[in-house]
Amino acid sequence: MARNSNTVPESKGKLQSFKSEVASSLNIDLKQGYNGDLTSREAGSIGGEMVKRMIAYAEKNLH
Repeated sequence: MARNSNTVPESKGKLQSFKSEVASSLNIDLKQGYNGDLTSREAGSIGGEMVKRMIAYAEKNLH
C-alpha cells in the first residue's frame, strides 16, 4: 500500500479542507494544487498544527 494513500478515500476532501483551515489560521498562503514554494518550516507548521488539533479533538471527544 502506498504510504500517502488514505484509508478512507472519502476523507481526502475533508483533510484538504482541514489543511486549508489550519494554514489560514497560521497566516500561510496555501494554494489549490501545487505548493512546492512553501518553506519546510511552513509545511511542517501546518502538519504539526493539524496533528495537535487532531489529538486535542480525540482527547476531548473519545474519553
